[in-house]
Amino acid sequence: MATIEKNLIDRVAMGDIFRRKASTVPNLDALVEYRNEQRLCFTHLQLNQALNQVAHLLRSLGVKPGERVALAGPNSIEFALAIYGCMKGGFVVVPLNHLQGKDDLIYTLNHCEAKALFVEDSLSEKFDAIKSELTSTDHWINLAVTGCSIADHYLDFQTLLDNASDEEIVDVIIRDRDPLQILYTSGTTSKPKGVETSHLALFINTLAAAIELGIKPKMAGSSAMPMFHCAQHLVGTTLLHAGGKVVVFREFNPKAFLQTIETEQIQFVFLLPLMWKTLLDVPEIDNFDLSSVQVGMYGMAPMDQPSLLRLKARFNCSFTLASGQTEMTPLATVFRDEWPEKKGNYWGEAILTTDQAVMDDDGNILPDGEIGEIVWRAPSVMNGYYKNPEATAEASKYDWHHSGDLGYFDEDHLLMFVDRKKDMIKTGGENVPSVKVERVVMAHPAVAGGTVIGLPHAYWTEAVTAFVILKAGQVATEAEIIQLCKSELGGYEVPKRVVFVTELPTTATGKFLKTALRDQYADLYSEQ
Repeated sequence: MATIEKNLIDRVAMGDIFRRKASTVPNLDALVEYRNEQRLCFTHLQLNQALNQVAHLLRSLGVKPGERVALAGPNSIEFALAIYGCMKGGFVVVPLNHLQGKDDLIYTLNHCEAKALFVEDSLSEKFDAIKSELTSTDHWINLAVTGCSIADHYLDFQTLLDNASDEEIVDVIIRDRDPLQILYTSGTTSKPKGVETSHLALFINTLAAAIELGIKPKMAGSSAMPMFHCAQHLVGTTLLHAGGKVVVFREFNPKAFLQTIETEQIQFVFLLPLMWKTLLDVPEIDNFDLSSVQVGMYGMAPMDQPSLLRLKARFNCSFTLASGQTEMTPLATVFRDEWPEKKGNYWGEAILTTDQAVMDDDGNILPDGEIGEIVWRAPSVMNGYYKNPEATAEASKYDWHHSGDLGYFDEDHLLMFVDRKKDMIKTGGENVPSVKVERVVMAHPAVAGGTVIGLPHAYWTEAVTAFVILKAGQVATEAEIIQLCKSELGGYEVPKRVVFVTELPTTATGKFLKTALRDQYADLYSEQ
């Protein structure tokens, strides 16, 4: 039985990293946000003190270590204080995708039995509408960011903070594999699954991310992706773990983002490929000093080669593709600039803390060149799906974590991603990876974004179909894009149709919801 004294000496607990930084780099900026033309800032010392206050205020409400605390809000310093403050007190933090529909939010909050809920004031009406259907949430705390009026049942975050102690929490035993957080995956085909990850998992993954992604001590980085999502959560936490500065962006405005890179001397930038490309489209881009940027990171979607080359030329820095999934906390593989001759949808090498293999459906590890499911082993693998032992067992078959992604190793043993198992298009007896077609379509200079799916077809079984969003003021025809695909792809891989749209359904992190598209356009080929 561990004693508190022994536990405090040698434990792995994510909340402890903030105490260390408060000791080693107390006066360096930790969190910065521009709001209403003001620069808000917490140093590492101030951050650690505020996180202690968050932990104490939750204790004062009767929330116990190990109980779940949920958070809802766009990016803000207040959101960061809430999420990291939970870690300090040994509470299990549940960052919500507040863009989800009512039913998913009700399910998530009741499934995790959240005892307390932090809600940004801008979202209060949305959450008030579901309050009567929540079974466990006793305490509602208002994050006053926008000044919106709120109902009387909310406690004021700043008032609670001001009245809470900033003393370190030294009476809670936290074990390495104790749950740290539950991140709910987007439930596009079923109810969301709660991915429970541990203190050790995130601790190890931040250290590996620092090494593999090039996050150096005291580096300044961006937080423009949603902080409730596992990828931005990892990047921001890694920067703080390294004693660095996280610049919080509530919304992404390309021109303002470039200005902030210059003002804050941001060195590490993480964006989706589509967001990176919008920076190139800012007419005044050459007027900004972007020389501080040392690493550009992208993920969650393929980057076409022409855009990547333009970005490298303009930012004069290395670009790294990071891949993984929520269940890996989330980083598992990286593809770096050192393999410039490699073309295609590469994921590259496993990070130094991860075993990586490709497996067939019977649990056999496949040799290089053969396509199978990508599987991993690592300290950063999730504890399991919360309250879902069946799904946990399915993801853990044959003593490996199963990603649900298909891939193969090339002759240099670099991992090539083929597709999600469920997104592989089966057309005319052939398998077509949707991402392979997407890379070609996205290379057209007039295309801003798009995705490729298979739709029911009487002859082909599934017809390869591209959905395309054009850049503002740009023109392209279906024939042009199909001809581009014919020049790069096999005949059976070429889209049968190109559908031009002004928007596509997406997740909060910009991934296109292919399931929704399949439902919406299920009858596209019904008359053929």
